[in-house]
Amino acid sequence: MSTRRDFLKWMGSAAASGALSGVLSTTLKASPQTYVSKRPSVAKRKFVSEAVERQLSRVKAAIGDPKLAWMFENCYPNTLDTTVELGTVNGKPDTFVITGDIDAMWLRDSSAQVVPYIPLAKGDAGLQRLFRGLIQRQARCIRIDPYANSFMADPHAPPLIWAREDKTDMKPGVGERKWEIDSLCYPIRLAHGYWQATADTVPFDDDWREAMHLVLKTFREQQRKHDRGPYHYQRASDNPTETQFQEGYGNPTKPNGMIHSMFRPSDDACVYPLFVPANMFAVLSLRQLAQMSRSIHHDASFAAECEALANEVEQAVQRDGRMRDTQGRDYWAYEIDGFGNQLFMDDANVPSLLGLPYLGCCRLDDPTYQRTRELVWSSQNPYFYKGRAAEGIGGPHEGPRMIWPMSIMMYAQTTNDTAQIRQCLKWLRDTDAGTGFMHETFDQDDPTHFTRSWFAWANTLFGELIIDIHREHPQLLRA
Repeated sequence: MSTRRDFLKWMGSAAASGALSGVLSTTLKASPQTYVSKRPSVAKRKFVSEAVERQLSRVKAAIGDPKLAWMFENCYPNTLDTTVELGTVNGKPDTFVITGDIDAMWLRDSSAQVVPYIPLAKGDAGLQRLFRGLIQRQARCIRIDPYANSFMADPHAPPLIWAREDKTDMKPGVGERKWEIDSLCYPIRLAHGYWQATADTVPFDDDWREAMHLVLKTFREQQRKHDRGPYHYQRASDNPTETQFQEGYGNPTKPNGMIHSMFRPSDDACVYPLFVPANMFAVLSLRQLAQMSRSIHHDASFAAECEALANEVEQAVQRDGRMRDTQGRDYWAYEIDGFGNQLFMDDANVPSLLGLPYLGCCRLDDPTYQRTRELVWSSQNPYFYKGRAAEGIGGPHEGPRMIWPMSIMMYAQTTNDTAQIRQCLKWLRDTDAGTGFMHETFDQDDPTHFTRSWFAWANTLFGELIIDIHREHPQLLRA
């Protein structure tokens, strides 16, 4: 059976053979020594924002390293250049954002891909239309199926080819139906961030409110206090991370108030369904939703329900989600089952243990987080890899030795140590395999062995990192 991994491997081989030259030629053919921009020509860009272009020019001019400046120029606008489709549905703006080399929209990815542009939206009417359309599109997707992680542009379209035989309650317009807590958190993060930056309340209409009520309902269902809930999922695959145990309901748990998740943000199956980073993300998201409900809709009742669930989940995570080292110091587990079994590891995809303060789930100087960060960036984490090219975190999605640049970006985003940030910039600069873009993964010793030539989330996240360094540590970019 064809799978997402098979599709992406074909994409990689096709790109290497020139079969996709019309799509990826600008990514693969230019000589990196010349540092010629690999952006599409202006006429071929999907979306152009004057505010983004001004920001790009200003920050690029402050970068002393020519290659780093070139990579920033290629990556920062990549989501807008290549993945955005604008339209209108029922008289309202509509924005569909694909991941890059997969022609579908993930709720997580589409949110994360545009986050770096939020601070510029207030002064750019075009960006405001883009955000309004995406917020509305995500709400429409959630109303189709709050358990799905990805969606097709056409609400009547069949699923992605590798998901068509999945044993689950598939609905038209759904691309893939892997239940991941963060799929419902990211749209709230996007909506809250946009509202805070612009004070624009236009996209938060009754349709959006209906979607948010479904978010709360789904989170409650997946607390599984009384039964296993309605969601189940199985896939015929040689890869065990593509399917779930126990008739698709996941490994057994003892309900404790946390929300169950069948899959991680990597789209890989959870071992223990009580996934700690995603539950911490849900606590934050529910409180942001409560704030919006009170301020925009004056709905004190719904806000109180969101806050009550956030408090319940937070108490459960604080009580059951910690582990202790040999010296009695606590740190966060990655997954637990409620019976006392705990898994320690970290995956590069966010929400991760490493990325908790980046999302706003804890303070950077929180002692439990700091201890956790030290451990996930070490041999204590079975998915931490250290080679000749770089060191970083991977995950089961692409297997041993494969470092995700995203993890290096998160390592830089979660420290004020300028030596660590400088080292991360060097690793990122030197592991692009001459393409000028970020990839999904690269081999710890050989960056020319990489996955996904066109992965917009990683590209835009790199741009966000450079913007943040320019604001907080500009001296690191001048050298």
